[in-house]
Amino acid sequence: MTFKWRKWNRAIHRDFGYFFFGMTLIYAISGIALNHLDDWDPKFVITTREIQTRNLNKDIDKEAVLNFLETYGEKENYKKHYFPSKGKYLKVFIKGGTVTVDLSTGKGVIEKTHRRPLFSEMDYLHYNPIKYWTWFADIYAGALIVLAIGGIFIPRGRSSLKKRGIWLLAAGIIIPVIYLLIYFY
Repeated sequence: MTFKWRKWNRAIHRDFGYFFFGMTLIYAISGIALNHLDDWDPKFVITTREIQTRNLNKDIDKEAVLNFLETYGEKENYKKHYFPSKGKYLKVFIKGGTVTVDLSTGKGVIEKTHRRPLFSEMDYLHYNPIKYWTWFADIYAGALIVLAIGGIFIPRGRSSLKKRGIWLLAAGIIIPVIYLLIYFY
Protein backbone atom coordinates (compact mmCIF):
# COMPACT_ATOMS: atom_id res chain seq x y z
CA MET A 1 0.00 0.00 0.00
CA THR A 2 1.45 3.35 -1.03
CA PHE A 3 1.17 6.54 0.94
CA LYS A 4 -1.33 8.87 -0.73
CA TRP A 5 0.37 12.19 0.04
CA ARG A 6 -1.82 14.18 -2.38
CA LYS A 7 -4.95 13.05 -0.55
CA TRP A 8 -3.44 14.03 2.82
CA ASN A 9 -2.15 17.32 1.45
CA ARG A 10 -5.63 18.25 0.17
CA ALA A 11 -7.26 17.21 3.44
CA ILE A 12 -4.79 19.25 5.56
CA HIS A 13 -5.13 22.23 3.22
CA ARG A 14 -8.93 22.03 3.39
CA ASP A 15 -9.14 21.61 7.17
CA PHE A 16 -6.58 24.30 7.98
CA GLY A 17 -8.40 26.58 5.55
CA TYR A 18 -11.69 26.07 7.35
CA PHE A 19 -10.26 26.26 10.85
CA PHE A 20 -8.19 29.40 10.26
CA PHE A 21 -10.72 31.23 8.06
CA GLY A 22 -11.61 33.70 10.83
CA MET A 23 -7.97 34.36 11.72
CA THR A 24 -7.13 34.97 8.07
CA LEU A 25 -9.88 37.58 7.80
CA ILE A 26 -8.83 39.23 11.08
CA TYR A 27 -5.18 39.51 10.05
CA ALA A 28 -5.96 40.51 6.46
CA ILE A 29 -8.49 43.24 7.33
CA SER A 30 -6.50 44.64 10.24
CA GLY A 31 -3.32 44.43 8.15
CA ILE A 32 -4.91 46.54 5.41
CA ALA A 33 -6.06 49.02 8.06
CA LEU A 34 -2.54 49.19 9.55
CA ASN A 35 -1.08 49.81 6.09
CA HIS A 36 -3.10 53.03 5.91
CA LEU A 37 -2.47 54.63 9.30
CA ASP A 38 -1.63 57.93 7.58
CA ASP A 39 -5.14 58.00 6.08
CA TRP A 40 -7.24 56.95 9.06
CA ASP A 41 -7.12 55.52 12.56
CA PRO A 42 -8.42 51.94 12.61
CA LYS A 43 -8.97 51.99 16.37
CA PHE A 44 -10.81 55.27 16.93
CA VAL A 45 -13.23 57.69 15.29
CA ILE A 46 -12.55 61.31 16.22
CA THR A 47 -15.39 63.79 15.81
CA THR A 48 -15.04 67.54 16.18
CA ARG A 49 -17.70 70.19 16.60
CA GLU A 50 -16.97 73.89 16.41
CA ILE A 51 -18.65 76.03 19.04
CA GLN A 52 -19.00 79.73 19.77
CA THR A 53 -19.56 81.14 23.24
CA ARG A 54 -19.28 84.37 25.23
CA ASN A 55 -19.14 85.38 28.85
CA LEU A 56 -16.14 83.17 29.59
CA ASN A 57 -12.95 84.56 31.05
CA LYS A 58 -9.90 83.25 32.88
CA ASP A 59 -11.58 83.75 36.26
CA ILE A 60 -14.53 81.39 35.74
CA ASP A 61 -15.15 78.63 38.26
CA LYS A 62 -16.34 75.03 37.97
CA GLU A 63 -20.01 76.04 38.15
CA ALA A 64 -19.60 78.43 35.21
CA VAL A 65 -17.82 75.71 33.22
CA LEU A 66 -20.65 73.27 33.98
CA ASN A 67 -23.24 75.84 32.85
CA PHE A 68 -21.26 76.39 29.66
CA LEU A 69 -21.05 72.61 29.03
CA GLU A 70 -24.79 72.22 29.62
CA THR A 71 -25.39 74.37 26.53
CA TYR A 72 -23.70 71.68 24.41
CA GLY A 73 -25.07 68.63 26.25
CA GLU A 74 -21.73 67.77 27.88
CA LYS A 75 -22.38 68.75 31.52
CA GLU A 76 -22.67 65.18 32.78
CA ASN A 77 -19.40 64.27 30.99
CA TYR A 78 -17.32 66.87 32.87
CA LYS A 79 -14.09 65.62 34.48
CA LYS A 80 -11.76 68.59 35.01
CA HIS A 81 -10.73 71.94 33.54
CA TYR A 82 -7.71 74.24 33.51
CA PHE A 83 -6.31 77.30 31.75
CA PRO A 84 -3.22 76.59 29.60
CA SER A 85 -1.23 79.34 27.88
CA LYS A 86 -1.49 81.88 30.75
CA GLY A 87 -5.28 81.97 30.75
CA LYS A 88 -5.74 82.51 27.01
CA TYR A 89 -7.51 79.17 26.59
CA LEU A 90 -9.92 77.07 28.61
CA LYS A 91 -9.37 73.33 28.33
CA VAL A 92 -12.10 71.04 29.68
CA PHE A 93 -11.68 67.29 29.94
CA ILE A 94 -14.87 65.36 29.34
CA LYS A 95 -15.60 61.64 29.07
CA GLY A 96 -14.32 60.55 25.69
CA GLY A 97 -12.80 63.88 24.70
CA THR A 98 -11.96 67.51 25.36
CA VAL A 99 -13.40 70.98 24.92
CA THR A 100 -11.02 73.81 24.07
CA VAL A 101 -12.12 77.47 24.01
CA ASP A 102 -10.14 80.55 23.01
CA LEU A 103 -11.25 82.97 25.75
CA SER A 104 -10.47 86.08 23.69
CA THR A 105 -12.70 85.13 20.72
CA GLY A 106 -15.12 82.63 22.32
CA LYS A 107 -14.42 80.14 19.52
CA GLY A 108 -13.92 76.57 20.55
CA VAL A 109 -13.92 72.93 19.59
CA ILE A 110 -15.48 69.86 21.16
CA GLU A 111 -13.42 66.82 20.23
CA LYS A 112 -14.73 63.35 21.08
CA THR A 113 -13.18 59.97 20.51
CA HIS A 114 -14.87 56.57 20.41
CA ARG A 115 -13.74 53.12 19.39
CA ARG A 116 -14.28 52.13 15.79
CA PRO A 117 -16.52 49.03 15.75
CA LEU A 118 -14.90 45.74 14.64
CA PHE A 119 -11.64 47.35 13.45
CA SER A 120 -10.62 48.19 17.00
CA GLU A 121 -11.07 44.59 18.10
CA MET A 122 -9.30 43.17 15.03
CA ASP A 123 -6.42 45.58 15.53
CA TYR A 124 -6.18 44.48 19.17
CA LEU A 125 -5.88 40.82 18.12
CA HIS A 126 -3.38 41.68 15.38
CA TYR A 127 -0.92 42.94 18.01
CA ASN A 128 -1.05 39.68 20.07
CA PRO A 129 -2.25 41.15 23.39
CA ILE A 130 -1.58 38.21 25.74
CA LYS A 131 0.67 35.16 25.92
CA TYR A 132 -2.02 32.60 25.05
CA TRP A 133 -3.18 34.59 22.04
CA THR A 134 0.46 34.82 20.89
CA TRP A 135 0.66 31.02 21.02
CA PHE A 136 -2.49 30.72 18.93
CA ALA A 137 -1.12 33.32 16.49
CA ASP A 138 2.14 31.34 16.24
CA ILE A 139 0.17 28.17 15.50
CA TYR A 140 -1.71 30.13 12.85
CA ALA A 141 1.59 31.33 11.35
CA GLY A 142 2.80 27.73 11.22
CA ALA A 143 -0.44 26.70 9.54
CA LEU A 144 0.08 29.44 6.94
CA ILE A 145 3.49 27.97 6.16
CA VAL A 146 1.93 24.52 5.74
CA LEU A 147 -0.85 26.02 3.58
CA ALA A 148 1.64 27.90 1.41
CA ILE A 149 3.93 24.93 0.83
CA GLY A 150 1.16 22.35 0.52
CA GLY A 151 -0.92 24.61 -1.72
CA ILE A 152 1.64 24.71 -4.50
CA PHE A 153 1.37 20.93 -4.90
CA ILE A 154 -2.43 20.71 -5.13
CA PRO A 155 -3.00 21.81 -8.78
CA ARG A 156 -2.41 19.28 -11.55
CA GLY A 157 -2.09 19.56 -15.30
CA ARG A 158 -1.61 22.97 -16.96
CA SER A 159 -1.84 24.82 -13.63
CA SER A 160 0.66 22.58 -11.85
CA LEU A 161 4.03 23.60 -10.49
CA LYS A 162 5.63 22.07 -13.60
CA LYS A 163 3.76 24.40 -15.97
CA ARG A 164 2.07 27.74 -15.22
CA GLY A 165 2.47 27.46 -11.45
CA ILE A 166 6.26 27.84 -11.49
CA TRP A 167 5.97 31.28 -13.13
CA LEU A 168 3.45 32.53 -10.59
CA LEU A 169 5.53 31.06 -7.74
CA ALA A 170 8.65 32.77 -9.07
CA ALA A 171 6.86 36.12 -9.48
CA GLY A 172 5.51 35.87 -5.94
CA ILE A 173 9.04 35.43 -4.64
CA ILE A 174 10.82 37.88 -6.95
CA ILE A 175 8.50 40.87 -6.34
CA PRO A 176 9.25 41.15 -2.58
CA VAL A 177 12.96 40.51 -3.22
CA ILE A 178 13.11 43.31 -5.82
CA TYR A 179 11.25 45.64 -3.45
CA LEU A 180 13.75 44.89 -0.68
CA LEU A 181 16.72 45.39 -3.00
CA ILE A 182 15.41 48.76 -4.19
CA TYR A 183 14.11 50.23 -0.93
CA PHE A 184 16.05 48.46 1.80
CA TYR A 185 19.59 48.20 0.45
